[in-house]
Amino acid sequence: MQRKIAAVLYLFIIVFCFTSFRTAPAIKTAAKQNTLHTIVIDAGHGGKDFGAKGSYSYEKNITLAVALKLQATLQQTFPDVKIVMTRTTDVFDAPPVKANKANAAKGDLFICIHCNSAPAIRHSEQTGYKTQTYYTGKGKKKKKHTKQVPAYRYWTTPNPASGTETYIWAADRNDNKEVAMRENESLYADSTVAQQIGDFDPGSPENKIYYSIKTQQYFQRSANLALDVENEFIKLGRTSREAKQRGVGIWVLQATAMPSILVETGFISNPADEDYLNSVNGQQQICDAISNAVQHYKTALETNSFQNISPDSE
Repeated sequence: MQRKIAAVLYLFIIVFCFTSFRTAPAIKTAAKQNTLHTIVIDAGHGGKDFGAKGSYSYEKNITLAVALKLQATLQQTFPDVKIVMTRTTDVFDAPPVKANKANAAKGDLFICIHCNSAPAIRHSEQTGYKTQTYYTGKGKKKKKHTKQVPAYRYWTTPNPASGTETYIWAADRNDNKEVAMRENESLYADSTVAQQIGDFDPGSPENKIYYSIKTQQYFQRSANLALDVENEFIKLGRTSREAKQRGVGIWVLQATAMPSILVETGFISNPADEDYLNSVNGQQQICDAISNAVQHYKTALETNSFQNISPDSE
């Protein structure tokens, strides 16, 4: 047993050495293993799940329109890569179903499209005073009183929050990601190490070591892509709220056994953002930005040149 564990660690040391020394001749062989074969695109919400609501549109419709354009854009940019959609029509699938679709497709990358929303800002101002009635005592001693109290009027205005955010799963959820990977062991053909330990028991100490290290690797790949997506949005003049980790509300990111990101394309609650998100030009710009980032990701994957970074946590 100890020999097997030592063998796995030895193999990972070799792979990480390749990563550190990109000029080594052996990296050319490893690079052929590390490339994109399948990208899974998920249009958030759908069907009975409308998602966030703007002044005239729903998130589920925007995400589908963007996802379909992204499918076409990526297919044109990467003709040799298979593009898989979790939905192409207005249907609802629960997050576990979406994750299962991505895992069954043996995806190498998962991109989830969403719109953000912020609650309207509530305002108030005193308009004068009003008479308030109250009572003291009980039974025969009960007395009625009145007093003057401030009177207010209330109204709301749209929240000014705008811009993009790109999320990855929180580092403290790596255990969940590791479970997804163990349960979908057959998906891993992007590493020579996976081939070496393919006949191991998934629950063995050797494979636990493998999946733990692989989860960290996928976290870094996702972080690099998330930051690059936001950089591409900045080039377009969009307001970037940065790449972030998020542990609550994005279960599908930690349930997909592959590098994964969720792109909040803008705030549907912001009038200007809503118009942009519903425009053909705006949707295509979003897709081009994501496509450019995926191109950088693909190059980094093939040259083992990912940076060791970590987005801020939320």
